[in-house]
Amino acid sequence: MRSARGKRSAGGWTNWAGDQSCRPVEIVSPRSRQELAEAIASAAARGRRVRVAGSGHSFTEAALTDGTMVRVEALRGVIDADPGSGLVKVAGGTVLNDLSEELSRLGLAMENLGDIDRQTIAGAISTATHGTGARLRNIPAQVEGLELVLADGSVRQLSATTDPDLLRAARVGVGALGAIAAVTLRCVPAFTLLRVDSPHPREEVLASFQERAAEHDHFELFTFPYSDLALVLERDRTDRPPRPRSPLAAYLNDVVLENMALEALSAAGKALPRAIPALSRLAARLASGSRRVDRSDLVFANERRVRFTEMEYALPREHAPEAARRVVEWVRANRYPVFFPIEMRVSAGDDASLSPAHGRETAYVAVHQYRGMEWRPYFEAVEAIMDSYGGRPHWGKRHFQTAATLAPRYPAWEEFQRARDVLDPGRTFTNSYVERVLGP
Repeated sequence: MRSARGKRSAGGWTNWAGDQSCRPVEIVSPRSRQELAEAIASAAARGRRVRVAGSGHSFTEAALTDGTMVRVEALRGVIDADPGSGLVKVAGGTVLNDLSEELSRLGLAMENLGDIDRQTIAGAISTATHGTGARLRNIPAQVEGLELVLADGSVRQLSATTDPDLLRAARVGVGALGAIAAVTLRCVPAFTLLRVDSPHPREEVLASFQERAAEHDHFELFTFPYSDLALVLERDRTDRPPRPRSPLAAYLNDVVLENMALEALSAAGKALPRAIPALSRLAARLASGSRRVDRSDLVFANERRVRFTEMEYALPREHAPEAARRVVEWVRANRYPVFFPIEMRVSAGDDASLSPAHGRETAYVAVHQYRGMEWRPYFEAVEAIMDSYGGRPHWGKRHFQTAATLAPRYPAWEEFQRARDVLDPGRTFTNSYVERVLGP
């Protein structure tokens, strides 16, 4: 059934990983900014809390609600673009993969992206999604303006010129300030990347972590706790023409090797946990070297079909190698059954109030656990390690922090709270997760 407020339905919602679910009173799918505003104003007038859900790629409870859930997938596409300045206005529900295709047709690109491109742009910036690159900031730092729909249905236009404090808060808003109807992004001319993947001894890579991060435009590594190897991914801009892979080559690498094989090994480890160390070493040996030259967004993104849950922490960059060593040591000392690798990336600091990279050069350490396997003891131990370095959790990934433990880690915490009081004084855009991590 369609109404003036868009498509409405009841029923349940589950995230991509399948480990967070809820049953809202209603799920609304607006098709325009006006319908979005009407849906939110109607819900707020009835005293309902509102949460906005995008592609469901968060591992936290951020989108859960027993009130009104707003799905923004129908709000998509480029609204306006100026290839000369690189400023592009896009609807909040635009999926990053689709955005990259539209930008390519305009001769533009995002300067940096993460390794998953199935999120909406609104969800990606709300949780401070990032790529990797020592001189590059996260996706929210590429935001020049926002259209935010507030609880009364009004639309607040935020820009660095008119509302610098509010924009710094809204760039990473955890969905607690309003619904993002549109985003104005600062894009760059389209570019090509050379990607080189190569295995190395883990200790050698950790010992040279800072130098490797500085030498390459984009640097990251994966390492299995029970293996002594690390797979290093280096991506650098190149003047070479793109050489797209054939469909067969892409399928064999992205689907067969990186997903089907990983799924099979993960399932085997779940069925026989004692085999996980041997399976990890096998997986590390299978991660052989490769080279690829292609359009930037196609090099950034990877196919992710194997379901898992994840925790990721942002640390002062100088502490990351030591923190990763401690995670490996904990896994081995406790013989913990985890097959998935540890991932490490880097980013420049930025000024968004709640950005995990706020005010400091940052490295990210991420841990994962295969679907259906016990993860809490592992993640609690990892969080304790990250706490010792003043770590800040990724807003879209699992953690056990509260507002009381997080506030001292963010110099602009009070700035965000003031913005929240201005933009959502009635706390319409909240749920139990938001109350836990941001306060009432």
